[in-house]
Amino acid sequence: QVQLVESGGGLVQAGGSLRLSCAASGIFFNINDMGWYRQAPGKQRQLVAAIQWGGSTNYADSVKGRFTISRDNAKNAVYLQMNSLKPEDTAVYYCNADVVNFGGLIFPSWGQGTQVTVSS
Repeated sequence: QVQLVESGGGLVQAGGSLRLSCAASGIFFNINDMGWYRQAPGKQRQLVAAIQWGGSTNYADSVKGRFTISRDNAKNAVYLQMNSLKPEDTAVYYCNADVVNFGGLIFPSWGQGTQVTVSS
């Protein structure tokens, strides 16, 4: 069983910064894509940023130029540096990882979520 544990959320003023971290633990062969999603109250969960094992990245238009996703494959970890935060960034942020088991099967896994609140 794989666990994704997130940290780094909190309350910050508009224009501030936060850094989210997520580490995977358990027994598995590898992790393919990793990413961050967010869900605001009354809205659907949406992709914020994703990163492939080799480092290629993809961002939602709303965060381009402000957020940076990175990963440490040796630590099975993914990070999200969030700068110039806006009140509309307020949401629960979820870590996601496509975990590959020793049989070659891929299991999408989710963290428990961490709250990010940006005050105006």
